[in-house]
Amino acid sequence: MWATLINDSAMTRPLVLAGVLAFNATLAAALPAPDPGNGDITLPEGFGAVVVADNLGPLRFIAVTPAGDVFVKTEHKGIIALRDTNGDGHADVKREFGSGGGTGIAWRDGWLYHSTDDDIIRYPLPSGSLEPTGPAETIVKGLPNERQHAAKSFAFDGAGRLYTDVGAPTNAAGHPDRARGAKGERPAPVLERHGGIWRFDANKQNQDQVRDGYRFSTGSRHTLAINWNPVSRAMFVVMMGRDQLNTVAPQYYTAKDNAELPAEEMHRLDEGVNLGWPYTYWDPIKKGRYLAPEYGGDGNKQPEEKYDPPLIAFPAHWAPLQMSFNPGGNFPDRYKGGAFISFHGSWNRAPEPQKGYRVVFVPFGPDGMPTGDYETFADGFAGATELKSPGDARFRPTGCAFGPDGTLYVSDSQKGRVWRIFYMGGKTPAASDATKQAATETAPALDPQAAAGAKVYADNCASCHM
Repeated sequence: MWATLINDSAMTRPLVLAGVLAFNATLAAALPAPDPGNGDITLPEGFGAVVVADNLGPLRFIAVTPAGDVFVKTEHKGIIALRDTNGDGHADVKREFGSGGGTGIAWRDGWLYHSTDDDIIRYPLPSGSLEPTGPAETIVKGLPNERQHAAKSFAFDGAGRLYTDVGAPTNAAGHPDRARGAKGERPAPVLERHGGIWRFDANKQNQDQVRDGYRFSTGSRHTLAINWNPVSRAMFVVMMGRDQLNTVAPQYYTAKDNAELPAEEMHRLDEGVNLGWPYTYWDPIKKGRYLAPEYGGDGNKQPEEKYDPPLIAFPAHWAPLQMSFNPGGNFPDRYKGGAFISFHGSWNRAPEPQKGYRVVFVPFGPDGMPTGDYETFADGFAGATELKSPGDARFRPTGCAFGPDGTLYVSDSQKGRVWRIFYMGGKTPAASDATKQAATETAPALDPQAAAGAKVYADNCASCHM
């Protein structure tokens, strides 16, 4: 019905689209009741959560269409589409299609894009459809896939161009990799086709990295958290820092150093920027950039070259995955425009406990730049207060994406659970000193055309698309 109405006529189309917007603006008034215990996670006061779906198998990233349908990428298989038809928050319709595993997924302009570890592919999928309406198209093919850091994440800029990370298949480009006394070359050969962000045409098929790709930035080990900020009109990333400092250079670094160093770094990704990997790392304790031991570092030497400091330095080894900017619509105003990032959690902090396993919030100001440090938003995923191994975690957050009504969806790689998180009202969570502002939750008044569209939508579409 949705596809039929969208294509009905030039006169009907704006009314229906206005109706969708009207329903999205009022969804907060008809939110589902939260599940007991919010689906086994902890949230700030005033928030609740429902488990949209469970036991789907290891999941990666999430995309939500303007119609509110949820698409989750599975790690080893294809894509799962989820729809809640009765408004109780739980998906009662599920469709599966595609194959190849992978990580990235995003909906844009009637296409559902997704990535394997080798390719970026898209399906024609109008908003309101749960399955592709035509065959897949390969947009970028044959990207480097060498086991370590092979996952491909991507994002679109304001002009619709496609940006993808090509992670480096190494810890810090030392030889032997991750071994005591490893030495690196300078310039590092691995940076020729890895360790950076490449830009492509989002609509051209069968593009090749070398022939068609444009090297937008370099010096990033692995960057799955990448997204476009429409306010600052810039791409933002959170880079995964290196591992095993004390394995490579035990004369300079302790096991405690290995657990606490280096930072996971948030940057604004300007064209041509070099983020400093593999030659350097950011020490979140000393708050400075230091030479990696593979390149002559001893924990105290700083590089002669200048590299941008991170906008936010997250704790070591938390493993940032999907990042999404809050569009507004449901959460209190202090969260609007801010970045939400899912952290998969560490594996290599032993003998210290493993950490991470949460969704964090970074406040952004009117200029589209961070205004303060991160704060934990959703927690309790891991279950146990102290983990020795990531396999012991109850859940591990992977995907993190907002729906059209401003509610947040989070996915998990342990059991394959998907949560929907929403603000129910009551006490507004306290803001940090840098981000204090009045929170208003008033819905916009509808003009006559939007009201007419809302009626068309209610009469013909709402039973499937609430």
